[in-house]
Amino acid sequence: MQCPFCKSEDSKVLESRSAEDSRSIRRRRECLSCLRRFTTYERVELAPTIIIKNSGSREVYSREKLFNSIVRSCSKAQISGSMIDNVVDKVEGRIYQDFPKELESSKLGEMVLNELMKLDMVAYLRYASIFKKFNSVDEFVTELNDVLKVAQ
Repeated sequence: MQCPFCKSEDSKVLESRSAEDSRSIRRRRECLSCLRRFTTYERVELAPTIIIKNSGSREVYSREKLFNSIVRSCSKAQISGSMIDNVVDKVEGRIYQDFPKELESSKLGEMVLNELMKLDMVAYLRYASIFKKFNSVDEFVTELNDVLKVAQ
């Protein structure tokens, strides 16, 4: 494992434990060159799932792309990186369990929205405004009213 600070490839594992989702291993490491510590995660790599876009084009599912889209919708909210990781882990778990080969992007967006609704309503609305492609303020207000009904 390459040190993110000095790029040395010599490090030792200080501790290993199962991550929250039990699908990955968290390792705390120390670089033997610069003595700085860093954390790595090991995840099982499965056969890639193909995302079918609305245009009909296909692309390989990317955890990083999903994570970044959620980060954008959660900006300025009190949501930590680990909370976003948990959302991605839950969505990813459903992808590999229910849609191991192909998944429509609309289903992926719905899974993200379901998780964001449980986490933060503003993040949900920000993600929904892009995912559902609101064309007017009326569409946004309708979605907001639907969210408020669910929240009560």
